[in-house]
Amino acid sequence: MAPFPVLFLLFLAVPLAEIYFLIVVGGWIGALPTVLLVILTAAIGAALARHQGYAALQRLQRTLARGEVPAVEMLEGVILLIGALLLLTPGFLTDLAGFICLIPVSRRALASWAWQRISVTAPPPSGSTGPSSGGGPRTLEGEFHREDD
Repeated sequence: MAPFPVLFLLFLAVPLAEIYFLIVVGGWIGALPTVLLVILTAAIGAALARHQGYAALQRLQRTLARGEVPAVEMLEGVILLIGALLLLTPGFLTDLAGFICLIPVSRRALASWAWQRISVTAPPPSGSTGPSSGGGPRTLEGEFHREDD
């Protein structure tokens, strides 16, 4: 399925579902408590995102200090950002999705799932037309002169 119809359906379905749940919850507990609950979840989510963001940044720095590529940590950072944005979006479904992104266990599971689906390929060397051209190492010959001041 093409990405455009999926995104279109998401941008249509999510706000409608959020409005529906806000109306239902508002009918149970009242309008003002519902608004306060949405504000409370946003505030708690922002504080949790900040705390988890600092922890993720420290893990990223430790990974870099060991000389390793912090790929999973970077994915976790992206998931944290998405979770924080979801928590700042008014509604209960987006809050649930945002909290899932902020919980370390589920965030790591999401990062692992995303990492397994990412395919990294190196571009072909310049001047080649694809993998079948020049299937070995290339040597460039030339002269080098150093001029000191």
